[in-house]
Amino acid sequence: MSTIHIDIVSAEHEIFSGEAEMVFAPALLGEMGIAPGHTPLVTQLAPGEVRVKHVDGKEEGFYVSGGLLEVQPKVITVLSDTAMRAEDLDEAAVLKAKEEAERQLHDREAGMDYATALAENAELAAQLQAIQRLRKRAGRG
Repeated sequence: MSTIHIDIVSAEHEIFSGEAEMVFAPALLGEMGIAPGHTPLVTQLAPGEVRVKHVDGKEEGFYVSGGLLEVQPKVITVLSDTAMRAEDLDEAAVLKAKEEAERQLHDREAGMDYATALAENAELAAQLQAIQRLRKRAGRG
């Protein structure tokens, strides 16, 4: 079975490095799947979950806040300001932050830049979606 190497890197450190049978990533225009032998490309990522399908068929999820995806003949590189294993996301903290972001979107007097609040809200929604997918894969949801 053919594999491709993938590196997922945040601004702070490398999150994952290993072989994959398939990689799914949240490109700006929608989710894309990358298999070994994929055409080389560079594209922007939206906030969301990068899923790595291992040779044994198991999937592992990683949350990215956006960034860049580069596909080369033998290597996929994901570069993101913020990246973490989906299982490390704190659902309660994300829900609390999302409620606060939504409150600020509705409170025009909060003094927060509306575009910044929208972007933060979208990022938090992507984090919640990653948590929900992880829970579903684990059979807990």
